[in-house]
Amino acid sequence: MLIKPAHSLKGELKIPGDKSISHRSIMFGALAKGPTEVTHFLQGADCLSTISCFQKLGIEIENTPERILIHGKGLFGLHAPQCVLDAGNSGTTVRLISGILAGQPFSCTLTGDASIQKRPMKRIMTPLRQMGAEISGLNGTDCAPLSIRGSALHGIHYQSPVASAQVKSCVLLAGLYADGPVSVTEPSLSRNHTELMLSSFGAKLDCQNTTACIWPGPELSGQKIEVPGDISSAAYFIAAALLVPNSEVFIKNCGINPTRDGILRVAEAMHADIEKLNVHTISGEPVCDLLVKSSSLTGTVVEGSMIPSLIDEIPVIAVMAACASGTTIIRDAAELKVKESNRIETIVVNLKAMGADITATDDGMVIHGGKPLHYAVTDTHRDHRIAMAFSIAGLIAEGGTEIADADCVEISYPKFYHDLNSLYQL
Repeated sequence: MLIKPAHSLKGELKIPGDKSISHRSIMFGALAKGPTEVTHFLQGADCLSTISCFQKLGIEIENTPERILIHGKGLFGLHAPQCVLDAGNSGTTVRLISGILAGQPFSCTLTGDASIQKRPMKRIMTPLRQMGAEISGLNGTDCAPLSIRGSALHGIHYQSPVASAQVKSCVLLAGLYADGPVSVTEPSLSRNHTELMLSSFGAKLDCQNTTACIWPGPELSGQKIEVPGDISSAAYFIAAALLVPNSEVFIKNCGINPTRDGILRVAEAMHADIEKLNVHTISGEPVCDLLVKSSSLTGTVVEGSMIPSLIDEIPVIAVMAACASGTTIIRDAAELKVKESNRIETIVVNLKAMGADITATDDGMVIHGGKPLHYAVTDTHRDHRIAMAFSIAGLIAEGGTEIADADCVEISYPKFYHDLNSLYQL
């Protein structure tokens, strides 16, 4: 797909529902008793994979444009699937559902696409095995496909070596089936949607600093959930409005959970013109409207405890940094190497091809901003976040850019190019 340069962007957007929260609404609704109704659900490929997996586990799920209705059967209402569970491209599905399956009275096989079969699963296998789970890679590796044999699980305290909401959530979900409390301590706090939503369903949790503890065996009750807009999806339009001259974009109903809003803090440090309006709460999550205007950005340092709150936004932050004055340093982000692609390498190769002054480091990159960007063909490696980030780079590059395999945006933002085109000022 060819992305043409833009002279101005103006308009109003309501971004899709948050991907992380959409996944969890299906999973927790399935484990609750009674119906759970979800509105503003993200109809992306990843979340549809979660629906498919739980339908194969015996949960009736009605998916209409207006709502998702999950007919939950309680913690022990799942049944053995008649086929392999396929999570597609969704790492969230694989890692979170593994915690649930580890405590079931049946065995199953869990797999995903070629990308998922390369992504590290040892990070969940280690704590699950400490709890007594029987989980292994069928190909003799620590990757999917995974064989999971339901087992009696034990309470543990797990000291996670990485700040990962997927690891934390996997262990907490397994804790629902343990014989005692289960706690997870992270090096820094990752996104906390699991803790917030499980509490609203009736689970007993205690969260202190970077430790979350859950007690087993609660009776979860169906809920009504309105999914806020996904700040990870909003990030592309935040960057676009900041970088394209004479732009003003109004983004409605964007989630601003403090474990997810790192992109806004980085933008503020880069002297971006962003105004939060109508701040309120829906389904336990803080949201607001964002008014974003063209800005002259400056370099900054992105590191440390901020990284978990913006790990998915680093590709578009790198694009912002390439267009800013001064130097931006991104460090402590080695996690980027094990995403849908090696995002450190993919970002650096593609931005260099467009003329940016950027160097990879072991855990991030150094970007000397201000070099004019020009046309190139972006190799996305079918990574949705790379495709969207470099679409934004194309808006301000001479000659635009060509996005290979642009359809990979279906994973998290099916209407991305429609929404982007709606902002062009001819």
